[in-house]
Amino acid sequence: MLNRPTKLNAVTPAMAARLESLCRDIDRDDGVRAVLIRGAGPRAFCAGSDLNALADYPSAWTFRNRVEYATAVRDIRKPVVAALHGWVLGGGAETALSADIRVMGRSARFGFPEVQRGWVGGGGASQMLPRLIGYGQAMKLLLTGDPIDATEAHRLGLVEYLVDDDKVEDEARALCRKFAGFSPVAVESVKASVRMAMASTLAAGLRYENEMNTLCFAAGDHMEGIRAFQQKRDAEFKQ
Repeated sequence: MLNRPTKLNAVTPAMAARLESLCRDIDRDDGVRAVLIRGAGPRAFCAGSDLNALADYPSAWTFRNRVEYATAVRDIRKPVVAALHGWVLGGGAETALSADIRVMGRSARFGFPEVQRGWVGGGGASQMLPRLIGYGQAMKLLLTGDPIDATEAHRLGLVEYLVDDDKVEDEARALCRKFAGFSPVAVESVKASVRMAMASTLAAGLRYENEMNTLCFAAGDHMEGIRAFQQKRDAEFKQ
């Protein structure tokens, strides 16, 4: 949880370092099957980087070597669900884009205001947005810096689930529980395959998908899936 509600959960360097450490721990912990990321308090998921902290970097080189918190979330191998409410801005919006599934409350607002402050976001917006919503819509959001409401975010495909504000966390947790019930090998293979599709040619992606498919069969979880189908019951994956 991003826990700085009085500042709209704006991320400080210390928070970024802690988040990066947690993301590494999550990947090493076999007991974690799915990840929910949310913001504390009623006003925001995250308003991005703390602007006062950005002003304190002693040099451009130091800033260049900062911990990039959206990237830390994007690099998690396991499925990540973002529960979005209130303001979702700048680095907070990039963190949301770094999740695999986004659940958004109807009153939430999504935006990338960096251009209005004099820079381009460094957490992936210019790379992820065109892949998610196309060039023109990405340029509209990034060049104007104007926020959009949850209905428009859902229409564009920025968020997968649009729900009442008081249902956001419940819906996100339900998705995490669903993913956690599947084979972890299969779930991580799905994520790895789709991420490869975003970064490679079709031919390379198809070959990679087949390797991931083979890995799933080698892991053996598919036998539980087959037995469950034959016995007309839910599969119980232990791995």
